[in-house]
Amino acid sequence: MTLGRYNAIVLAVILVWVSVIDVSAETAHYDIDPDHSTIGFSVDHMVLSKTRGQFMEYTGFIEMDPEAKTVKAIEATIKTPSITTNHQKRDAHLKNPEFFDVEKYPTMTYKMKSYQKTGDGYTAVGDLTLHGVTKEITLVGNFNGVNKDPWGNTRAGFTAEGTVNRKDFGVNWNKALDNGGVIVGNDVLIKLDIECIKAKQ
Repeated sequence: MTLGRYNAIVLAVILVWVSVIDVSAETAHYDIDPDHSTIGFSVDHMVLSKTRGQFMEYTGFIEMDPEAKTVKAIEATIKTPSITTNHQKRDAHLKNPEFFDVEKYPTMTYKMKSYQKTGDGYTAVGDLTLHGVTKEITLVGNFNGVNKDPWGNTRAGFTAEGTVNRKDFGVNWNKALDNGGVIVGNDVLIKLDIECIKAKQ
């Protein structure tokens, strides 16, 4: 091997090594901003319509490189007593032991296990712990980009959807209807609109 070729190979190795360091250095911690985010859900009601609701209190973070659109970690803790469907009596029922049993299980958590870019979007697989049960769920969504707000904060936005069967988590309450079907569907659609703020160094 000539000296010139040897030097070229060494230089190429160094450049690759430096680029790997630069990419990893771009991974940053972003905290979820609950004032500009929504953790929502919908479920069939009496086979006729959808009941929609959301959780109002939660914390979480995302570790990611927005330029490469890669995500290293996503975690969230949601306070189950903060559930609302804009109906006081129904909300009280959802909080009791027939549904979320919020006194015994005051939080549910999500922790991402894997992340994969799919076209313009992504697929994230993680563990959801609800009602004392942990199950793997899949979320499919889009990364909406990064922007600076007027106060100098770097913000990023995501959307995501996924479906869970509530019975998988031991949430089994229901009543049969005279004409067939049940009051509450089993499949619950999760819909997330998340805005997060880059942590300052």
